[in-house]
Amino acid sequence: MILSDITLQHMLDTDEIQVTPLSEHAIQPGSIDCRLGNHYLRSVSETQISMDMPPQYEEIVADKVIIPPHTFLLATTMETIRLPAYLSAFVEGRSSIGRIGLFIQNAGWVDAGFEGKITLELYNANSVPIELTAGRRICQLVFCRMDQAAAVPYNGKYQGQNRSEGSRIYQDLERL
Repeated sequence: MILSDITLQHMLDTDEIQVTPLSEHAIQPGSIDCRLGNHYLRSVSETQISMDMPPQYEEIVADKVIIPPHTFLLATTMETIRLPAYLSAFVEGRSSIGRIGLFIQNAGWVDAGFEGKITLELYNANSVPIELTAGRRICQLVFCRMDQAAAVPYNGKYQGQNRSEGSRIYQDLERL
């Protein structure tokens, strides 16, 4: 079940979920808007990326950044979130952002029990550069209640992240 604005406001008021700092107009009818932070990672691999090795990134900290056409960039939300063991969230791009050719993803899912900022994968599908500005609403979280609390809430390799984080696929268990 997707949670309504009334339920989301109640859960925020009772600290069942945390979204901080929460902007004045963040709560939508069935979601909470998140804003773009000021921390980015750009891949600097020149030949190929291996899933068995840590990728190399250039770190960018700026209130404004240009994402060239057909370019991939990692970014973070301004907001830190905390989900209980019985609640998950979808990360969705805002329609107005998609209409200028900026695709937003984070693998689409935030697990129950996650705590931290959300790393967003951004792709400029347009043929012109797009200027990104920290503080602009960039995505929305759609919350859904699970049928019961997770037996093992998320405590993975991205738990507690407070900035854009590059891929840690090289740490996956199937590698060990």
